[in-house]
Amino acid sequence: MAAQKYWLMKSEEDEYSIRDLRRDGKTRWVGVRNYEARNHMRDDMSPGDLILYYHSNARPSGVVGVARVASEPYPDPTQFDPESRYHDEKATREEPRWFLVDVEFVEEFPRLVPLKEIKEHPALEKMVLVRRMRLSVQPVREDEYRIVRELAGADG
Repeated sequence: MAAQKYWLMKSEEDEYSIRDLRRDGKTRWVGVRNYEARNHMRDDMSPGDLILYYHSNARPSGVVGVARVASEPYPDPTQFDPESRYHDEKATREEPRWFLVDVEFVEEFPRLVPLKEIKEHPALEKMVLVRRMRLSVQPVREDEYRIVRELAGADG
């Protein structure tokens, strides 16, 4: 069995919040159009991996809960849809360019952990979020995951 991996995935609160995920239970993580983020989903994620759910462009932005990878990666269907804002005219069904995973709700934290607090925590100074803030899908070390949970007041 593969070792447990941890991730941080960003969603704008007004586009798809942790509350939306809680309501829906599970969703496809559509629309990633950054090659590095795509590669993390396509090549590195596995069902069962845990995700810190981050609200970006919020006041304040920060980690609000946990989701879980709920599928193997597969082609993002929005790349083939000319009506979608995520359409990619260079993508074909034979050679898709963009991949996604399904994610499922695990928990909403008792409190949001703001980006400012993460940046100020000495043990989180090497976290990808602190060094490369714009990356929407990024790896998280196990110790970073546990520290963020503690800061949120989450059990375990």
